[in-house]
Amino acid sequence: MNEKEIIERSGNVCELCATTENLQIYEVSHAPNDSNDAYAYLCGNCIEQIDDQNQTEPNHWRCLNDSMWSEVPAVKVLAWRMLDRLKTEGWPGDLLDMLYLDEETLAWAEAGADKPEEEGDPVHRDSNGAVLEAGDTVVLIKDLNVKGTTFTAKRGTAVRNIHLVHDNHEHIEGKVNGTAIVILTKFTKKSS
Repeated sequence: MNEKEIIERSGNVCELCATTENLQIYEVSHAPNDSNDAYAYLCGNCIEQIDDQNQTEPNHWRCLNDSMWSEVPAVKVLAWRMLDRLKTEGWPGDLLDMLYLDEETLAWAEAGADKPEEEGDPVHRDSNGAVLEAGDTVVLIKDLNVKGTTFTAKRGTAVRNIHLVHDNHEHIEGKVNGTAIVILTKFTKKSS
């Protein structure tokens, strides 16, 4: 880690909320390596809220609307974790749907998420990595040929009240045109 390079990269402002006070270098947990990309330059307020869920002020995190687009992996990971923590607020879920992380960065973000998943429990995730639960509504992100029928489930079709396939986390079940079908989760986007 090169402290000077991290401070220069930040422009001497918090890399999450852009404040200029009480700044320090913060190591993002579960980083795959110890390069500058594993650290963020943050204010004390952001650090306190990241480290203590009970201190989280949802409106403070509206700053992620801008900082989530950072090219700095540590900043992207922190943005994902905070949006994931706050997704029940509504607007963070929308931002989370827009945030793209490559597989390695997403794995890093999930490794330090607030609620680690139980080992052995399959977790169903949509194309953006959002966790799917029974009863959710998803939207198809591509046209799908439905085997055994004469119709195609069109991109943009909403599938309501889905069921999870418990022995395969890549499959969900739902009804399209009144027909029960199995859908690959990678072709869905959770609807908020």
